[in-house]
Amino acid sequence: MPSTAHESILFKDLLATEEMRGIFSDGGTIGSYLEVERALAKVQAELGIIPQHAADAIIAHAHLDRIDFDRLEKRIQTVGYPILPVVEEIVAIVPDGLGEWAHYGTTTQDIMDTATSLQIRRALDAIERDLAAISSGLADLARKYRDTPIAGRSHMQHALPVTFGYKAAVWLSGIERHRARLAEIRPRATMGQFAGAAGTLASLAEHGFALQESLIAELGLSQPEATWHTMRDNIAEVVCFLGLLTGTLAKIGCDITLMMQTEVGEVYEPFVAGRGASSTMPQKRNPIGSEIMMIAAETVRNDLQMMLGGMVQDHERASGPWHYEWIALPRAFIATSGALKHAVDILPHLEVDEARMLRNLDATHGLIVSEAVMMGLAPYLGRQTAHDIVYDACRDAITRDTTLLEVLRGMPEITQHASDAELAAMCDPANYVGVAGEMVDRVLARLK
Repeated sequence: MPSTAHESILFKDLLATEEMRGIFSDGGTIGSYLEVERALAKVQAELGIIPQHAADAIIAHAHLDRIDFDRLEKRIQTVGYPILPVVEEIVAIVPDGLGEWAHYGTTTQDIMDTATSLQIRRALDAIERDLAAISSGLADLARKYRDTPIAGRSHMQHALPVTFGYKAAVWLSGIERHRARLAEIRPRATMGQFAGAAGTLASLAEHGFALQESLIAELGLSQPEATWHTMRDNIAEVVCFLGLLTGTLAKIGCDITLMMQTEVGEVYEPFVAGRGASSTMPQKRNPIGSEIMMIAAETVRNDLQMMLGGMVQDHERASGPWHYEWIALPRAFIATSGALKHAVDILPHLEVDEARMLRNLDATHGLIVSEAVMMGLAPYLGRQTAHDIVYDACRDAITRDTTLLEVLRGMPEITQHASDAELAAMCDPANYVGVAGEMVDRVLARLK
């Protein structure tokens, strides 16, 4: 039975998606190796490097369903790398000895790196789709709640009023930057590799660049300027991207978790019967998806550390650091898929309690708008003097357990400069959200 959380029946569908696990599964990986080998045979035959009938046989027979996995596993344990055993399988399953033409003039890392780029491309396609769905859901929230006032918080305390639409737009702006990053890094993250044992194409020098370019074009990958066997910035960069992305999703999950607290109760993950239930407390509705978004970020952060360490590779072919990617790269993508899955499920259907937001705004009896009163009085009293007077008014309101407005009404030094209506307007949180609405509009206007 599986021993890791991402494969366990207990946790796998909470922490990841079946789609992403499939991309990086044994079948997905070996299938990608075979895809590269078939493409290599095809273009080599077109260039006259191997016989056409040999290429045809390899293309027809070198498929995942023909592989003897028991034999393959045993050989990998002996060899220490998967490609030689995969080539041996091709030789065994392609009739008439034509499998001997497979893997002609290439090397293990060429096949593995190019296959990894194919897997990354499929994974980024899935991420791009999920980001579009998240963006759409956040845009709807930002638009709908553009002018809905809510307590902004600093150091976990009430700060100033904002709007919930503004909060959603801030989340959205981060997601949109990730969509832009994804488009930018995609060509670098999906480069093909075909360069031979030391990266110089020495075994096929006559056809070197033509074969390299044809193979990579056949697979629809990006062309590198030079061999990247031990220059792994392109692979590390994509995990850096995953770290940034899951960090943003974790921030959103953290906000939702805090807003779901009993004492706050401003938003909730969508209700699903039994979701987030406790074994002993029937009233509980735990923020399961948001918590997993935060777990994913921590997982990817650790994988990123390993990927960055793996960039320090010796000479033209590494002695060991390349292996880090075998562990960290799939796990980072799989963990990211879990965070995205929950964000896609939660954000378009987030339950918003506007009435609770208004009650929370009034929890401090108007103290949240003390800056508004101070700035309103500053032209008459001076900013510092106004600050000190309003500070005293706030302390008085807390001591007397009354509203800031009520205290202000009893202070002649204030009422001589502001009418009751003006004071009431200053103390209305909806009147002190700055340009939050305009920021929402700007974010929405820049959506793809």
